[in-house]
Amino acid sequence: MLIGFSLPQFGAMAHQAELVPEFARRAEDLGADSLWVGDRLLAPVRPIVGYAGADTIPEGFNSRLDPFALLTVAATATRRALIGTNVLNAPWYPPALLERSLTTIDRLSGGRLLAGFGIGWSPEEYEAVGVPMASRGARLDESLDALESLWTADPAEFHGRHWSVPATRAALRPARTPRPPVYLGGYAPAALDRIARRADGWLPVTVPGAAPFDPASVNGPLARIRDLAADHGRDPAAVDVVLRLNPQESATVDDVVATIARAGKETDVDHVFVELMYVAGDVEGALDFAARVLDRAR
Repeated sequence: MLIGFSLPQFGAMAHQAELVPEFARRAEDLGADSLWVGDRLLAPVRPIVGYAGADTIPEGFNSRLDPFALLTVAATATRRALIGTNVLNAPWYPPALLERSLTTIDRLSGGRLLAGFGIGWSPEEYEAVGVPMASRGARLDESLDALESLWTADPAEFHGRHWSVPATRAALRPARTPRPPVYLGGYAPAALDRIARRADGWLPVTVPGAAPFDPASVNGPLARIRDLAADHGRDPAAVDVVLRLNPQESATVDDVVATIARAGKETDVDHVFVELMYVAGDVEGALDFAARVLDRAR
């Protein structure tokens, strides 16, 4: 089982941004296999849509750091750990800008980038970036098409309803051939079909501390994705999965380790990462939590 952790990005740890390089180095030294970022832009005062089915936004999102900057730091501060996004809200970014940033990060890391994309859930964030939220699924599809061209063709070109990339020379390739692996999040039928058609992997989530881990929460959707992949002419076994553990504030190391153990025994998951925002108040506490998870889970 590969075990990773979120970088200090949100909440109190965002105020310790100067310690991100140290966190990345020490987490890798402890044995972390991967380091991850998310993508939050705002913490709306009166949210139209709350977080995770609630009507509020977690206080931790009041402070947030840029995912691209943190990935760059992690890429240069480490030598072995994978660096991943779970997730970048791809419809916020013109594909040409997204490709340039991700290619740079992948090259800096020597090919360790895992590119995870989603569509987000906050109307206020879409308003802030000037992108219509109603078109987010279609924009994600076009972004994936444009990225594929920019990463694999020279000249590269894409013209869609929402995004356009004029014919351009694109000689700089990601370090990993032909491109970084693309993972997608989501549980809706359209999201599962998109994963089956075009993703290298799926990004599910579970919440240690809320209830015991239910393997069916992964196995059911993953079986559906792989059935759909076969229908689309793809090898079902080629669809990978990375499970995000998003523990509640009350969750213990025991809760996290038990979830990892059960996922390893009762699902096809062989890579997890632990979100540390809710279980640590500072960078040193996050490293301590990560050390205890790694010591107990291995």
